[in-house]
Amino acid sequence: MSDLEDRYLELVRDELPAAARRDGWVIREDHCFGRVLLDDAVGGCWYDVLGRGRGAAFRKLDADQLAHAVEQGERMLREGDETVRALDAQSLAWRGKAPKR
Repeated sequence: MSDLEDRYLELVRDELPAAARRDGWVIREDHCFGRVLLDDAVGGCWYDVLGRGRGAAFRKLDADQLAHAVEQGERMLREGDETVRALDAQSLAWRGKAPKR
């Protein structure tokens, strides 16, 4: 596993959910952070771009997409709920869903 893959997993599994619980962010679950970061990295609903086949979706990202996902996760940590809300709203819009209130 690459350093970027390791960092992605640290962010999605541990650091972002912990910050979300501590600070009351609009999303809190690891799979939600994964959805938002993957969607943002590919510019749409990730499974429409990457497919739902075997293997972890983040491993299907190219190096630039994975670097982008990690940077956006780091940005969420730095900037907090406002950035999380904006990225989540865009992800939901790509899926035809309304943003959370």
